[in-house]
Amino acid sequence: MRYPDGGGLTAEQRKRREEVRMRAADLFGENVKVPCIARELRVSEKSDYQWRRAWALGGREGLRSQGPPGYDCRLGLQARLAVWLEEGPVAHGWSDDQVWTAARVRTLIGRKFHFSYSVSGVTRLLHRMGFSVQMPARPAAERDEDAVTAWREVTWQEAKTLRAATGAFICFEDEAGVTGRPPRGRTWGRGITPRVKVPGRSRGRHSVAGLLCYRPGLPARMCYRLRRHTGRKGERRSLGESDYIHLLDGAHHLLKAPLIVVWDRLSTHTSKTMKTLVAGRDWLTVVLLPGYTPELNPVEGLWAHIKRSLANLAARTLNELETLLRRRLKALQYRHGILGGFLAGTGLALDRPDGP
Repeated sequence: MRYPDGGGLTAEQRKRREEVRMRAADLFGENVKVPCIARELRVSEKSDYQWRRAWALGGREGLRSQGPPGYDCRLGLQARLAVWLEEGPVAHGWSDDQVWTAARVRTLIGRKFHFSYSVSGVTRLLHRMGFSVQMPARPAAERDEDAVTAWREVTWQEAKTLRAATGAFICFEDEAGVTGRPPRGRTWGRGITPRVKVPGRSRGRHSVAGLLCYRPGLPARMCYRLRRHTGRKGERRSLGESDYIHLLDGAHHLLKAPLIVVWDRLSTHTSKTMKTLVAGRDWLTVVLLPGYTPELNPVEGLWAHIKRSLANLAARTLNELETLLRRRLKALQYRHGILGGFLAGTGLALDRPDGP
């Protein structure tokens, strides 16, 4: 059983029991018999005799609370340990991976403090320090944090200023692939792990490009373009420049307003052909995201939402998969609140930046 403050009683409960012992000390001084004291204080005679012996040896001070039972933490320098743990295992000699285990923390404590801790003791210590077992995030090693900060503070503000001046929609674009092997999702089972049959070999795939469009005061809109890949010889295995530009042309026709498109640095997005197509459309402005920043693109949240809805999908043909995918996307086009939530999840706001 786990107790607060390292013992079975809280500080308030220890204070109340100390008051009972102090009352017993007063009665000891009046030579009241043990059975009478036990009845008055509603304690056992055994406790009364123990308190009388302690009182006889140390007076009232011998009956005062000694604090929570058990040993104090032998480290006494938990703040230093927390700093070392936050530096990561690599900084302390474990270069194979970046995982803190209880055994490694035990070794670190031995190196730094020359104390011996058990693995279970380390686990309890880490819980007391506020640590817990977590699944780490995995940002790319090539990511430039300074560039990400500059994009948020400068490029994004400039895009919002341009949007306010032209009445344009800010549109985020991203693409994803869907195959007949669906993502796994939790389901109810009774003792035996459920089994979902999936194709053992590739039967083709679908590439889908999504476009989320936002303008303050209007509901969020979504457009998409889907292409099937059957794996035939000579067939393109991804979306091309014409697919992306047709998607943008359709969104412009639907929204009847200029577009500021924000997308990543995919080679197709930055190719000479795409630059030529963009230059021929005066209503279109392209803003590139910094590298390795999926958290800045709300369409990533869209794909996560769609793929969760496809979890444990039974084996289907490409035609059935396409029909189901279009149905999911079509239903989501009318869920404006969810579409707006994808943008909120990025931490980007559409309000116009304050003037000088």
